[in-house]
Amino acid sequence: MTAEEISDRERQVYLAQLAEQAERYDEMTEYMKEACMFGQELNERERTYLAVAFKQAVGQRRSAWRIVCAVEAAEDAKGNHMTTASAAGYRKQIEKELTKLCQTILSLLTDQLIPGATSAEAKVAFYKAKGDYHRYIAEISDHKDKTDEVRCAKAAYEDGTRIAEDALPVTNQHRLGLALNHAVFYYEVMQKPTDAVRIGRKAFEDAVREIDNVGEESVKESALVMQLLRDNLAALDLGALPLSGWNDQCGARCADEAWSDGMPGNHCRQW
Repeated sequence: MTAEEISDRERQVYLAQLAEQAERYDEMTEYMKEACMFGQELNERERTYLAVAFKQAVGQRRSAWRIVCAVEAAEDAKGNHMTTASAAGYRKQIEKELTKLCQTILSLLTDQLIPGATSAEAKVAFYKAKGDYHRYIAEISDHKDKTDEVRCAKAAYEDGTRIAEDALPVTNQHRLGLALNHAVFYYEVMQKPTDAVRIGRKAFEDAVREIDNVGEESVKESALVMQLLRDNLAALDLGALPLSGWNDQCGARCADEAWSDGMPGNHCRQW
């Protein structure tokens, strides 16, 4: 296909692919945002590009935020008021960037992607993402803002769960991923480990009972999420997890998190 034959939308998707290869994730988010604005439903490949772009861009800032928060606390403990103030200012700058990115993807999800999704898998993936990005804002918010974000995250996870339970098999990677991150939400944000374990254990045990009936390719797609669920539940049973986080989808640990969302997890290329 020549350059002249590439539509404006296809060009944005191609540039997003190129930006990923160059590890320029902020630009990747902009290219995929523009691709979404054409109003055409994203295919699986395009959904993956959108997921990678925002996971990486947001994940980098979440990691930076944790580091700066730790430095700010350390400087405050030493009584270094000037450096504490500088660290606090830098933290707020990161918070603004993180919030803007989250609000951008949340607008796309709410206004276009969820209403335009025709498959159960896409809807579940999008509701999971909606819950995740509200959760990320909640992590850095206080008072009423935090309460509002927590409420929105909870509603999104529950909406996605209803669709998943009605339309997807228990071994489906999107259903498992939603359950994992829903559990993370209860553990991390709601501070309700019992509910987190209930959600995580049910998803894992239901999938284990049916896994022998699943094709080899589907097993591979679900195995990573099931491994994360099993590892988290096992660590909690051993008393190894504080209320600082669980590993959610994509598995890599972030700063002081134990059950974390694994941002930016290079090996996971989905919501």
